[in-house]
Amino acid sequence: MSAGYRVLSDASLRARNTFRVDARAARLIEVDDARALPDLAATAFGDGPPMVLGGGSNLLFAADPAGTVVALAAKNVEVVADDGGDAVLIRADAGVEWHGLVMSMLRQGYRGLENLALIPGTVGAAPIQNIGAYGVEVCDRIHAVEVYEHGAGMARLGRDDCRFAYRDSVFKREPDRYIVTAVEFSLSRSTAPHVEYAGIRDELAAMGVEHAPDAAQVAEAVIRLRRRKLPDPAAIGNAGSFFKNPIVPRAQAEALQAEHATLPVFRGDGEATRKLSAAWLIDACGWKGHRDGDAGVSDKHALVLVNHGNASGMQLLDLARRIAASVRERFGVALEPEPRVIGAKW
Repeated sequence: MSAGYRVLSDASLRARNTFRVDARAARLIEVDDARALPDLAATAFGDGPPMVLGGGSNLLFAADPAGTVVALAAKNVEVVADDGGDAVLIRADAGVEWHGLVMSMLRQGYRGLENLALIPGTVGAAPIQNIGAYGVEVCDRIHAVEVYEHGAGMARLGRDDCRFAYRDSVFKREPDRYIVTAVEFSLSRSTAPHVEYAGIRDELAAMGVEHAPDAAQVAEAVIRLRRRKLPDPAAIGNAGSFFKNPIVPRAQAEALQAEHATLPVFRGDGEATRKLSAAWLIDACGWKGHRDGDAGVSDKHALVLVNHGNASGMQLLDLARRIAASVRERFGVALEPEPRVIGAKW
């Protein structure tokens, strides 16, 4: 144990990824103080940047990771600015469990993250993936991201510098450049919750909430929806939605919808594009509930690949590739994975 970190050799990563895939790290460094990162970069990372591991909820180990693995363990949450009015600025270390942060903010009366309740993972992973659910993306509430930049030291990036996009960011596009160490969130005491997503409205109605729901009620609706529709990673290995909803040219989407009237189509990243439901496409190809040994597709949601026990990462990746190939063959639409694949290319 050294100041701010500890080093583990030949460390099992099975409990550190929500797919519960057997993988091992030749060297795992658990960092309790991000200020140790510059010294570690100079003395312990080896020839290149390490792989950074958060809650392991958005990756698939197709092989053991090469080189050093770093896990950020700091879990401090603090108010960094509060003028007593509506706005409050919260800073959370990368190692903070995401759902715990959402619920803690609600208990303190801070709104803005409620639609993102029950998403697995850590705060540090949230901006990398630009996590989103039920009409909200985390970038909507990010004020800044604190990072260690390899070769440059500690830095703080404003929201625009993070280059957020749908399930994307500069951190995802340049994974060997940055280590996210903390995130600052702009939250509110009075902003009306986002309830435009139809599923939330329906769930609130089922809860008996029909007018002016508060943020805690919206979070409860989201939690109920997720528990009903998505398998619990604590019960069966999975990384949530495995595929992104594909964005295609508007003309292609309209042609597909004309042929398949029930295909859900949403506005894309502009008027010229549309976003399709990957779950619908996969289900239409007959994959929901499919199983090859211990690698399978959830019978609750076609977007979710599951590990029934001892599937390897390569078995899960092979299944994902076959699913994507069938969707491309039938609908002419390319699917891309949401999780980061370690040890293989998509």
